[in-house]
Amino acid sequence: MKLGYARVSTVGQDLETQIETLESAGIKEDQMFIEKISGKKGTDRQQLEALLKHARAGDHIYVTKIDRLARSILDLNKIVNELLERGISITFLHHNMTFQANAKDDPFQMLLFNTLGSFAQFERDMIVSRTGEGRKRAMKNGKKMGRKGKPASNIEQALELFKTKEEREMTVSDISKITGVPRSTIYAEYNKSKK
Repeated sequence: MKLGYARVSTVGQDLETQIETLESAGIKEDQMFIEKISGKKGTDRQQLEALLKHARAGDHIYVTKIDRLARSILDLNKIVNELLERGISITFLHHNMTFQANAKDDPFQMLLFNTLGSFAQFERDMIVSRTGEGRKRAMKNGKKMGRKGKPASNIEQALELFKTKEEREMTVSDISKITGVPRSTIYAEYNKSKK
């Protein structure tokens, strides 16, 4: 079974690009695990936990980039090694890199994996540093951060349409255009309502 995982760190970030990338890899919307939460150590990534519990030997997990799955090389190694030991393959789409269940037997694959993970962590640390500086400057100049959310009524309407989209012959993109609610928000709210 093909499973997908998408994550952004803050509510203001958009999941739509990741969702579209996963869809183009053949992952169905009901097989995507999506969340807006920091990947930092100590955060409770419920959708990642649900994905890890749901995945079975022979399944294949798709993630757009390494830093979407984990934010440190240690966390990345722990997650991927657990998957590989359980017979679950994983692909990082932007890196065009797949690790099969037997990848641990290939020292070159594991070296490449660890190198990419290190670069992903370095890139993330640099971005955090630069954006932190920019935020401080903006706030010092009196600017408010973040974007305005959609009214709850729009989200409720989008969820109602989403639940009956087959009957209405609508796509999630159609619903997003009608209600003004981003596709990523529709998916995230739908996943929350399923719990």
